[in-house]
Amino acid sequence: MALEDAKDQVDRAFTREELTGLSHENAFGGALSFLRRRYSKDLSAADLAVTGIPFDQAVTNRPGTRLGPRAIREASSLQPFDPPYGWDGFSPLEELAIVDYGDMAFDYAFTGDVPDRIEAHIAGILDTETAPITFGGDHSITLPILRAFAKRYGPMALIQVDAHTDTWPDYDDRRIDHGTFLYTAVKEGLIDTAKSVHVGIRTVVEDNLGMEIIDARAVHERGPAAAAARVKEIVGLAPVYLSFDIDGLDPAFAPGTGTPVWGGLTSGQAAIILRDLAGIDLKGGDVVEVSPPFDHGGITAVAAAHVAMELICLWGWPRRGG
Repeated sequence: MALEDAKDQVDRAFTREELTGLSHENAFGGALSFLRRRYSKDLSAADLAVTGIPFDQAVTNRPGTRLGPRAIREASSLQPFDPPYGWDGFSPLEELAIVDYGDMAFDYAFTGDVPDRIEAHIAGILDTETAPITFGGDHSITLPILRAFAKRYGPMALIQVDAHTDTWPDYDDRRIDHGTFLYTAVKEGLIDTAKSVHVGIRTVVEDNLGMEIIDARAVHERGPAAAAARVKEIVGLAPVYLSFDIDGLDPAFAPGTGTPVWGGLTSGQAAIILRDLAGIDLKGGDVVEVSPPFDHGGITAVAAAHVAMELICLWGWPRRGG
């Protein structure tokens, strides 16, 4: 079946009519979209929308994450042939209507306008009753995304996979900084700190503002299944936003990022954690800090594309068969 389909399928980003179904277009050719989904600004029939925010002007070290959304889309071209492994037969591409909403438009020369544009961009998706999965860009984009979600759902439970907590103090509202976004989010009341958790941390934190940390060493020593079980205990039944900074992975598995730190999660550990979170009330999520200029063989982008698929599975798991 797949081989027969491959003879005729090309440029599915534009030619596919349906929003569901696997794709068998040659992975090495054709117009790129995430998972060969259709590019569209019409979300009236969509369950999920993936969108890119190619912004990296808030980094503290290496830039390049503005190229992340494009790289993640390219890396995803090998995934839409089959259902994702490890989800007990759940096939989100066949059961969920998913649209590639494209990237957010903005003028790079007006950096100060970007957060408000991000918030409006995500709010526009949410207003259509569609769940957004966002590709960064640097981690500063998560703050305005959380603002949009909090206006809809109230304070969110946050699961953050990261090498850094991003809770460095920020005493100036004008700053746009990927290392302070969560400090500001807590101060604005966007997240419920008692139901929020960091996974994979391996940098010094002076004040984590009341959120629990499951650091990288704990994952290595106790195992990823135990980490996932603890995360589920913490978030409970609350509405959840999951932000995955690709530097949560060890640089051996994700070298293409701006602030790499040794001793991180393996891709296998991350996969187990994400799959074992099945059942949480995920409302949306992001994958950030993929910097293709520092990648090797596209392995960081490949990891990010798989993380994005896991986010789609987590969102769709409670809704499967519906």
